[in-house]
This record gives sequence, C-alpha cells and structure tokens, in this order.
Amino acid sequence: VQLQASGGGVVQAGGSLRLSCAASGDTITSYDMGWFRQAPGKEREFVAAFSSWSGGVTNYADSVKGRFTVSRDNAKNTVTLQMNSLKPEDTAVYYCVARRGIVAITNTIYNYWGQGTQVTVSS
Repeated sequence: VQLQASGGGVVQAGGSLRLSCAASGDTITSYDMGWFRQAPGKEREFVAAFSSWSGGVTNYADSVKGRFTVSRDNAKNTVTLQMNSLKPEDTAVYYCVARRGIVAITNTIYNYWGQGTQVTVSS
C-alpha cells in the first residue's frame, strides 16, 4: 500500500488542523492505520492509531489525548487526524503509517510509511 499525507501548514497555538492520508495500491480495510511525528532534533514518535478490527479501537500518545482524534473511512481509503488545541510542541513532520496482521493496537511498529507533511504551530 502507498500512503500520501496532506493537510499540514502553519497555525497559531490553540488552533486546529486536519491531516488526511490517502491510500492507494490496496484497500485499507485489513490495515491498522496511524500517525507518527518527528520534531527537529528529536526521534520519531507515535501519535495515534485506528485498528482494522470491527468496531474500531484507537490508541493515542499521552501528549495528544483529548486534543487529537484519528478516524478512518474505509470506503474512501483514507484516514484523518483532527488536531485541536495545537501547541508549539506539536510542531513536527507528521507521517501516515499502516500495517497488516493481528497486532495489539498498543504496538507501535508499522511497516508502511508515507511521506511526511509539515505542521508548524506558532506561539
């Protein structure tokens, strides 16, 4: 599967952005989908994920809980990340990720990565 993220930009602290990830080459129905980010000078970190399981199970990094919401539309082959109450520390390149298989949603290993989209939050 190929992943294409979009929707990044510059926003003031307290604002919102919505990232989208379009998948191609396969349907995402059987894929767990998620987002990672990498800030300048820092390691890449897990942000959020939405399982492929019936009913949909989500997982969030503690730093974004209550502010970010991950969702998926299997019919459109897309996954989104709604980011509210953005903080300067959310500034990073955000990556869309995917994986197949029966894996605990808390597992943060993904084997499909898209190119990143830059999110900059100004104070």
